[in-house]
Amino acid sequence: MTSETSEALYSPDRTALLIVDPYNDFLSEGGKLWPRGKEVAEGVGLLDHMRTMLATARARGFRVFIVPHHQTTPNDYVTWDHPSPAQRRIMEQQIFAADSWGAEWHPDLRPREGEFVTRQHWASSGFANTDLDFLLKQHHIRNVVLIGMRANTCVDTTARFGQELGYHVTLVRDAIAAFSWEEMTATFDVNAPLYAHAVLTTDEFVDVVNGRDGGATP
Repeated sequence: MTSETSEALYSPDRTALLIVDPYNDFLSEGGKLWPRGKEVAEGVGLLDHMRTMLATARARGFRVFIVPHHQTTPNDYVTWDHPSPAQRRIMEQQIFAADSWGAEWHPDLRPREGEFVTRQHWASSGFANTDLDFLLKQHHIRNVVLIGMRANTCVDTTARFGQELGYHVTLVRDAIAAFSWEEMTATFDVNAPLYAHAVLTTDEFVDVVNGRDGGATP
């Protein structure tokens, strides 16, 4: 473990946990996308690790941000020049449909008073066309820790964008899932080493912030 993952780096006044798209459609039995992500989510222990990461962030005094995808309505994208293939599928299936159960937060990941829900992103980046960067800077955040769905789309793109904006980026690989193991490999073994400052498991992250990182120094 390197100095970049020391306890000092994750100081409460500079660190935020970003929970990407914690919707029922992604994370709950009966959600429209749950069947596609179930194998990987259960394989990595996604929900237990997301719960642990959220509890750790709250205990340590980190800022908590929900980073949600746009909640879909029937008229979305109809007049757009260039909706992406993913946006077309979202529209056709009405994934994260506004005012539906699928567009509610997973019950274990609902924000508390004083935690933030950013403006909804239309594509994959939680930063593009939202207020996430503004809110992070207003709260003096320099280190972002990402968990949630989906590894190779919204998580990867948000993390890349964050690094481009100058944030220290940590991915928690067993608190993030995807629709296939190939997508996980592409994210954590191919892409992340090129931009992420740290890729940790939940246990490794908890050890770091609790000072059990094997002697890493700031």
